[in-house]
Amino acid sequence: MACGCAGAALVAAGCGLTNTKTAVTTATVTVTRTVTHTVTTTAASTTPASGACDASDLTGTFSELAGSAGAGNIVYTLRLTNASQDSCFLSGLPQVQLLDAVGKQLPTKTTPEQPGAQTAAKAIVAPGASATAQARFSPDVNGVGESGNPCEPKASTLRVTVGNGTLAVKIDPATSVCSHGALQLTNYTTAD
Repeated sequence: MACGCAGAALVAAGCGLTNTKTAVTTATVTVTRTVTHTVTTTAASTTPASGACDASDLTGTFSELAGSAGAGNIVYTLRLTNASQDSCFLSGLPQVQLLDAVGKQLPTKTTPEQPGAQTAAKAIVAPGASATAQARFSPDVNGVGESGNPCEPKASTLRVTVGNGTLAVKIDPATSVCSHGALQLTNYTTAD
């Protein structure tokens, strides 16, 4: 009978008397697509184009650059400030004439500080802002054909030609410019 029970157990196992469960799971998947659309627009500039500065738009100073004196040379800085309501530009080497205390023209010869190496760019000068240029010269070393001390009479004013006019700028301090008024100039640049 032991065989019969074991056989019955085997038949029962094969007849599906086991407990099996099947689970069905439903998953929802969301797919998002991003579309990028680029729109390019061009707006007209609200800043008017800058025209060339005119002397009547400017105020100026021409003063010694502190610590620049040495080896018979000194550097003065020309600073022109825009006193108008509109931006304007300066470009190239300043056009200048040295004058004495009573306005008499003194010898004046200008050359670029670095001939052939400087490019004249526009120095845009906003209202209230400035452009500068520098002048290197000898205040006390006689040039060829000069004798005496001082080499030339003291210059008190620098007349600067800008646009259709001129601007009289006080020289601070007044100085002799030797070698018949030889000034080595830099181009105008926008001041910091």
